[in-house]
Parts: sequence; structure tokens; C-alpha cells
Amino acid sequence: MFANRDLSEPVEAVREDHAPDAVVVDCERDFETLPPALGEDLGLLVDSLEPASYPAAWLPADAPTLLTRYVGSEFTVGMPGDGSVAWTRQTDPPVVIVKPRVEGSPESFVEFLIAEALLEVGLEVPEHFIGFFEDGYRDLDAAVPLGATATYQVGAALYDGWKGLSTRTVFSTFHEDSPDLADAWQDAGDRLEGRIAGLPSAVARGETDFPDATELACAAIKHAIELPAPFAALETESYRDHGPEYAIRWGEKTFEALE
Repeated sequence: MFANRDLSEPVEAVREDHAPDAVVVDCERDFETLPPALGEDLGLLVDSLEPASYPAAWLPADAPTLLTRYVGSEFTVGMPGDGSVAWTRQTDPPVVIVKPRVEGSPESFVEFLIAEALLEVGLEVPEHFIGFFEDGYRDLDAAVPLGATATYQVGAALYDGWKGLSTRTVFSTFHEDSPDLADAWQDAGDRLEGRIAGLPSAVARGETDFPDATELACAAIKHAIELPAPFAALETESYRDHGPEYAIRWGEKTFEALE
């Protein structure tokens, strides 16, 4: 099910500098969430498994089933929104998992995704947004008057953007020592940039819904792209410093303005 992945020299350097104990593996099958039995196959590659578990009281009553399962004691690896490369700290050492969906993508882009995952592992932050918001997720749910699935998407995007405020700082230093990775990071940002400026208008016209717009804007944060209002308020030191409380207040103010 899993096989150790050979890393290029630049990606190996990122691993050594930021997550030296991390194991990077290829997965045979694509997934959003691995069935527990398959997830436990990771135990063959690591020293131990310790499933994440959080208080059920942190979740709104209508939380998606997968989020309820993740919060419980069941060993849950991978969640919607993780993308083509996922990582977990529920193992010792932590594991970065490359999914088959990367096949056909430029190798430079795949290396960027793996490097990004390694940087996130090195931040020693929760692997999922519920560990970021904690009981504040109920406050976010109240602040964002959308359905349960849409609120999940917004929460995942906001956490992704918060992590990106740190990872982009590192990528910006790669131009001299790891120019290929820096170029891949820059190229991924360039592909997003043209879609960002018109986001507020697209939302106002109903061409893009708010969760999709938030996801796109927060992805752009990772590439240091200038954002339009109301998303510009997320590209700040205040957000990096105050995290979930800031994100919840941003949600409140944003929807107050939309009323």
C-alpha cells in the first residue's frame, strides 16, 4: 500500500532542515480519507501510531460525518481538502503521503507540494483545522451562516492560509539555495494570480460561491499574492499571531458586511 519515495536533493534538503524525522511515501491508491485498516498499514513504516482524538463538544451538531469520525478515537488519515499530498503526525515519526493523483503533473510542481508538506510538518502544528480552531470551531460555524459542508470548506481554507503565512516565508528564501523549488513555488502562484483580482465580483455575481472563493484566496496566501478585500485582512501578521480568534472575527465581520 505504501512505499518509501526517493527524494531529489532539494527536497531532501528541505526534509533535513525542517522535518528530519519525517518519512515520505507513495500511496498505491488515491484517497481523501484512508479506511482505518489501510491507514494502519503505515504502522509497518513507523515506530508507533497514536490516533488523534478531540472533544466532541468542539463540533456543531450538524458537523460532517468524516469530521465527527476524525474527532473520535478511530485512526483517521487524510481528510477532504488535503490535496494531492497529505501528512500526519499521528505516527512517530510523522509521514508525508504522496497520492497517485499527482501522476501527470510536472515533476517540479510535485516537488513543491512535497516540500510544502515537509515545511508544514516542521511547523509542528495540528494536521487538521479542528486542532487549530478547537472549541472555536463552533464560533466559526455561528459566524459563517452556511451549511455544514461549506463551513468545513471555509475552516479548512482558513487554516491552510494561516499555515501559508509561515511556509511562504521559507519558500521566499529558496531562490539562492534551491532555485528549482523557488521557481515551482513562484509558478504555482502565477497560475493563481489571474484568478484572484476578480474574486469579490465573481462572488457578488454568483459565479463563485464564498467557500470556493475563500479556498482560492487562502491558497494564494501561500504564494504571497496580494489579495482583494475582504480576503486581504487574512494576509497579515495579525492573522499569523492571533490565528483562530482572528479567523472567527474575520468571518463575523465579513458576513456582517454582506448582510
